[in-house]
Amino acid sequence: MSDALNQRPLTARLLATDGVVTLDRYREAGGYEGLRAALAMSPEAIIASVREAGLRGRGGGGFPTAVKWSLVPDTPVQKYVIANGDEMEPGTFKDRLLLERDPHQLIEGMAIAARAIGASVGYVFLRAEYFEAARQVSAAIADAQAAGWLGDDLQGSGFSFHLHLHTSAGRYICGEETALISSLEGGRAIPRAKPPFPAVAGLFGKPTVVNNIETLCNVPHILRLGADWYRGLSRTDEGGTKLYGVSGKVRRPGCWELPMGTTAREIIETHAGGMRDGLKLRGFLPGGASTDFLTDAQLDLPMDYTHIAKSGSRLGTGTMILLDDRTSLLGMLRNLETFFARESCGWCTPCRDGLPWTAKLLGELEAGRGRPEDLELLARQTRLLAPGRTFCAHAPGAMEPLQSALKHFREDFERALAPAAIGEAA
Repeated sequence: MSDALNQRPLTARLLATDGVVTLDRYREAGGYEGLRAALAMSPEAIIASVREAGLRGRGGGGFPTAVKWSLVPDTPVQKYVIANGDEMEPGTFKDRLLLERDPHQLIEGMAIAARAIGASVGYVFLRAEYFEAARQVSAAIADAQAAGWLGDDLQGSGFSFHLHLHTSAGRYICGEETALISSLEGGRAIPRAKPPFPAVAGLFGKPTVVNNIETLCNVPHILRLGADWYRGLSRTDEGGTKLYGVSGKVRRPGCWELPMGTTAREIIETHAGGMRDGLKLRGFLPGGASTDFLTDAQLDLPMDYTHIAKSGSRLGTGTMILLDDRTSLLGMLRNLETFFARESCGWCTPCRDGLPWTAKLLGELEAGRGRPEDLELLARQTRLLAPGRTFCAHAPGAMEPLQSALKHFREDFERALAPAAIGEAA
């Protein structure tokens, strides 16, 4: 168990048991020793350790965790830590695994983060549909509090941290940290202008850190085993392991903890078992629905933030969605854009009106009623909904699969034009 835990710190405990990792099982495998170490350290030393480990946010943006923590002002005011468990990105299911099977890992990570920034209150903000996760997290919070790992005066250290579970209202936009904060305050889930950033003025106007579930689950292991160990887990310069997922027509869709920088080819062919018989891979979204398509020519890229960004896409959540040669590209895109259109908060016009129009254009093409000018209209949408033209990153993220599909698979769009329209164009 110890060797497995050193190689797969996020999942070794849950793989060794059929059910949920209880507090006793968690403690037997070194659980809460990272928090014990943190309680004897200064906040500055905790942040330095996380910085040396090279931990980057696992929610999609890949922002350095220690940098985010260090932006919180060192002032004696109420501060908050929030775990973003609003996992609603299509094709993404990695956080659910940790929430349902090993919730104490998250609790310990949140307590360490709270110690690092001087927060006394935390919230687990959970996707509305994650009923089993809510049940397990709620029970784990009660057990941790009874054992003195939450509440007042943790383990006699003088540090107090109170943790609460909050279930989302059920909107995708809540995954954006400022919309999440608005929802947690009881308001409409709409993003906020930045600056000020949440680290300065977040929940109820107080300094707040919002981290992804997987990000926080890495923290206890860094404090327990050290930054050098954590960096050594990776195959690239970015530290740690990563929960990679695959959905699509493979033999074994699923989620696996692997060294950061594992190639897309190894994930798909070795762990997911390769494509089903008779199918060929055409392309893949490397990090969920809001990332750009890569093609089979890029399968040997290390799946980390730097390499995937250089290739023209984003690692995102690290959960791939595959496109095979028998699946309609237009149908896949129309499905994704319909989702993004439905989940727009409606705050800004380009997103509120542009996304439904994009989905409608794709539907016309899919039905064989497309016109040549529709292709230019779609390309124009990707420019009008680009970063800097909308209030938040929702619409620009929705454009990533579309803009890359127009680049890599334009023949699919051209084949979908109505025969009459092609004749008129000729």
